[in-house]
Amino acid sequence: MSEADQLKALRVRIDSLDEKILELISDRARCAQEVARVKMLNLQPGETPVFYRPEREAWVLKHIMELNKGPLDNEEMARLFREIMSSCLALEQPLKVAYLGPEGTFTQAAALKHFGASVQSKPMAAIDEVFREVVAGAVNFGVVPVENSTEGAVSHTLDSFLEHDIVICGEVELRIHHHLLIGENTKSANISRIYSHAQSLAQCRKWLDAHYPNVERVAVASNAEAAKRVKSEWNSAAIAGDVAAQLYGLSKLQEKIEDRPDNSTRFLMIGNQEVPPTGDDKTSIIVSMSNRPGALHELLVPFHANGIDLTRIETRPSRSGKWTYVFFIDFVGHHQDPLVKAVLEQLSQEAVALKVLGSYPKAVL
Repeated sequence: MSEADQLKALRVRIDSLDEKILELISDRARCAQEVARVKMLNLQPGETPVFYRPEREAWVLKHIMELNKGPLDNEEMARLFREIMSSCLALEQPLKVAYLGPEGTFTQAAALKHFGASVQSKPMAAIDEVFREVVAGAVNFGVVPVENSTEGAVSHTLDSFLEHDIVICGEVELRIHHHLLIGENTKSANISRIYSHAQSLAQCRKWLDAHYPNVERVAVASNAEAAKRVKSEWNSAAIAGDVAAQLYGLSKLQEKIEDRPDNSTRFLMIGNQEVPPTGDDKTSIIVSMSNRPGALHELLVPFHANGIDLTRIETRPSRSGKWTYVFFIDFVGHHQDPLVKAVLEQLSQEAVALKVLGSYPKAVL
């Protein structure tokens, strides 16, 4: 069989598979519409329907990855199914999601990774504004950064949890790849200024020292703002990610310039609904202890004694008094698990205050 005949046969097969995929996706979408109909029929007076279930979506993605035999890797397969679920959910009720803007930030990329492209996204100017939108009910969920593997905790997010009553509904980890971006008018040989967010400049410091040691580094409010400025300037470049590059029509002068190749940021999904256990969860709490010797040790002992894995602990100044502190703790497990419940009850007896911020499925990827 000639090459032309082989390609023709393969294309006929691909066309047939595409038709089957289309039929199956449409069938899934009709099922989603039926789910919405059933939920609305069984709604009690005054009750608000819940269409988005984080624990259900987490299970679906993990199940798909367990079944996946390639050649597409798990991350790509999960991305495809996330978009299918996002589109189907929009038929039930489009989600409204606020995120730390402007458009083109890594927080927007995290929102798209977690919720898919079919949500109605709303960029906000500050982290506290994202919290306020969720508390007011103007959006269903918010997306905020909480920690970076290189630069550590995002203090504005932690402080916002002290001020607002809100529930953590999910998390997403995003590999952060920084690119040196230029506009169509940029003279690459004459770059005298590089814009970016302060954290991004810090994450690329060694690379900048080696390649642009004498160029002015200007910190701006966000990487998206950096990309926006560069578009109209001839002697500047920006450090930003793929979303900003696409949004503002910039080209990559250099790719992946971050000093650490494993550079990642963790984002939290915040909302107002509790998430049931999935069997693979995390819990976040805030604990305030009295200022006495051994207080931190007393706080950690119950976790160690019961074999509960702590994944993060941060300290922030308390709003209640000078030189007093609160602890932000993440650990493996759900607050409804009997063992975790017992530990939290023990802590509540010893702590000045304890607040469960939420239990939620671990990041799928």
